[in-house]
Amino acid sequence: MSREFTIIGAGVAGLCVATELVSRGAKVALHDTQGLPGPASCSWWAGGMLAPFCEGEAAPEAVVRLGRAAAGWWQGHGVPVTHNGTLVIALGRDRQELDRFARRTKDHSRLDAPAIAALEPDLGERFSTALFYAGEAHLAPREALSVLAARLAQNGVAINTDAAPPSASHIDCRGLAARDSLRDLRGVKGEMLILRCPQIDLKRPVRLLHPRIPIYLVPRGDGVYMLGATQIESNDRNRATVRSVLELLSAAYALHPAFGEAEILEVGVDARPAFPDNVPRVIRQGGVVHANGLFRHGFLLAPALAGMVADHVLNGARPELFHEYHP
Repeated sequence: MSREFTIIGAGVAGLCVATELVSRGAKVALHDTQGLPGPASCSWWAGGMLAPFCEGEAAPEAVVRLGRAAAGWWQGHGVPVTHNGTLVIALGRDRQELDRFARRTKDHSRLDAPAIAALEPDLGERFSTALFYAGEAHLAPREALSVLAARLAQNGVAINTDAAPPSASHIDCRGLAARDSLRDLRGVKGEMLILRCPQIDLKRPVRLLHPRIPIYLVPRGDGVYMLGATQIESNDRNRATVRSVLELLSAAYALHPAFGEAEILEVGVDARPAFPDNVPRVIRQGGVVHANGLFRHGFLLAPALAGMVADHVLNGARPELFHEYHP
C-alpha cells in the first residue's frame, strides 16, 4: 500500500490523523485553506475535557472505552495534560440529577462536603455531596492544536493553505464541510464563554447538573475559565443567542456568586459534526477515506479515530468504527 497521503482539513481530526501517520513513517501532505487552527475551526472552541467516564452518562460504550486512552496519546505527542479528575455537583433542588448521573456512569466516588472542600475549597461550603471521577483529565485545546501543528512542521509537514490538488484518493477530515459528500452528517451547535474570575480558584473541570441546561467549567489557569454546555440541533456557526448566554451565566452564578463579577473575555459558537448516533466513523468512498463525526468528543476520540485511519490506510485493517457509505 502507498505510504504517501493527502489530508484535507487541519482541525483536531486532521492534525491527529497526520500525527499518527507521520509517527508510523508515512509521508503526509496536509491542506486547509484556513491555515493554522483558529476560530474558524470548531475544535478551537472545545472544552478539552478528557472525561470518558462522565461522557458515559449519555454516550455509547465505545466512547468510554476508546476515550480512556486519549490522555496518554496527547501526552505522548508533547501536549501538556492535567490529571486532576472531574468533579460533578448539583444544587440541592437537583439532587436527583446527581443520583441519576451516578447510576449511568462508573469509576467515581461519592464525596461529602469536607471531601469537596479538600479538592475545591471554594465549593466545599456550597455543596454537600458530589461525584469525583479521579481518572479523568483535561487539556487546553488551543495549545494542543498548536503543539501538534508545530511538531508536524518539525517533521516537514506544513499546513498548505491552497486548495488540495484534485485527486481521487485522499483522507477527508473537513468536519461539517464534508456534508457535500456525507449526507447524514449534521451540525450540533455549541456556545461557550471564556471568563476571567480571579476570585475563584478551581483546579479541575466542574460539571453542574441541571435537568435543562447542565454546564461545565474548565480551568485555563490564572483565573480564566471556559464555560460551556449548549447543545442545539443547528448548523449555525456564527450566532450565540441571548438566551443561551444568559443561561450559561446564570448557571455559573449558581455555582458560585463570584462569577457575577467575572469578566467576559470571549463568546464563541460553532457547529460540531455528528452522525445520527453521535459516534464518529471511518468511511471509505472509493479512494477517499473520511474521518468525521466527532460530535462533542473531539479531543477525547480523535486519537482513537486517527489510529483506526492509520491502521486502515497502511495495513488494510477494518476499523471498529468503519461504515460502508451508500449515498
